[in-house]
Amino acid sequence: MRLERVDFTAETLVVVAVACGPAPRCPGCRVRARRVHSSYERGLAERPLTGKRLQVRLRVRRFFCDRSSCRRRTFVEQVSGLSERYRRSSLGLKQWLHAVAVELGGRPGERLCRKMSLPVGRSRLLELLESPPVPERAPRVLGVDEFAFRKGRTYGTLLVDVEASRVVDVLPDRTSETFATWLRDHPGAEIICRDRATAYTRAVKEAAPHALEVADRWHLLQNLAASVEKTRHQHRACLRKRADEETGRIPQAPSLMQLPLHELPRTPIIERTRRRYADVQELVAAGWTVSAIARRLNLDRKTVRRFRDTDLDQLLASANERHPAGVLEPFKPYLNTRFIESLGQVSGSRLFLEIRERGYRGSRQVVRKHLAALRAGNAEPVRADVPSPRKITGWITRPREALTDQQEERLLEVRLACPDITRACDLARNRRGSFLLEWIQQAEQTPRNQ
Repeated sequence: MRLERVDFTAETLVVVAVACGPAPRCPGCRVRARRVHSSYERGLAERPLTGKRLQVRLRVRRFFCDRSSCRRRTFVEQVSGLSERYRRSSLGLKQWLHAVAVELGGRPGERLCRKMSLPVGRSRLLELLESPPVPERAPRVLGVDEFAFRKGRTYGTLLVDVEASRVVDVLPDRTSETFATWLRDHPGAEIICRDRATAYTRAVKEAAPHALEVADRWHLLQNLAASVEKTRHQHRACLRKRADEETGRIPQAPSLMQLPLHELPRTPIIERTRRRYADVQELVAAGWTVSAIARRLNLDRKTVRRFRDTDLDQLLASANERHPAGVLEPFKPYLNTRFIESLGQVSGSRLFLEIRERGYRGSRQVVRKHLAALRAGNAEPVRADVPSPRKITGWITRPREALTDQQEERLLEVRLACPDITRACDLARNRRGSFLLEWIQQAEQTPRNQ
């Protein structure tokens, strides 16, 4: 392409150019042309420049196709990277508009284009969202997953080229027959990355038996997080022991009442635990199966097994650990220390002012209520916090750079308290594809109870 001149107006830049490349091939028969039929000038809208509209006036040639078996008699040359057939805009502008349409849609995209000096209507933007042509062959690594047209009612199947990170096709349902038909019509998939749906398994075995099936990344991470959380549940005693040691170092007010488990206050979580334990034990004694109990009580089967096989005291202890920490909780050790030092002769207003200087953002009434409990001798002891299984799982599975300094410190305390959780943390964090076999060997050597 040869640049002829650039014309300026108040709102527009006009670039006049001539296509002067070698003779192109016919798009029908792919035979290179030899004769020029004529030439004419095309107008192409381009991406704006310096806030002004940019128009390309491109003179192109029309060529003869001399092959007698070809249906085309003439065709127009195209400039690579700039023009295409039947388009009045450049390829670069088309990509811009497609990105706007994907992110904003019709009317919002039209408003943005107007601010960018692009006179494009919403209908034009929506036309760019039409589905691309489906390739004849499936990609080498094909990703398969379901999605909801309407959650709980209608589902479809999304097919993705995993290596190129782009959508290949969308199927109207999630049945094995539809997916198997697609695999037969589009051969070539060597690796199929899918979830654990049995319908997709049947389709792969039927239509692509030689393809390697692997679990997708999301389900691998879900399984990993579930294993870490299970390890935390199994070693609750280790963390509770360390928390009790820390509790011994926290200043406690004299004559604080330590309630037995069967006399714990009637908080909603304690009452729900007692009631659920009684219901499960009653149905177990009546001969009900785990699945039947789960359906009757609307519980997960793992929850039913836990309430069937665990003592009530242990369940209550676990429930008592999960009580929500109030805004005053981090300041209770300081309040207890001040209460002991002053022999109880300190006002709630004074303590409120002191802890407010240390970052307390709660109300004065909460401080007075805790002080009244200290004087009455029925305040609950200040106990070191035991992180929940889900919280520990999040600390372990998230990237290190995503954790705060406080979270890193808490995770270190957890690792020091339990060697088994430390091993689980190392396995969860040190995952490298080049050392997969060594990682699997280490995981298999881990005791079965982890």
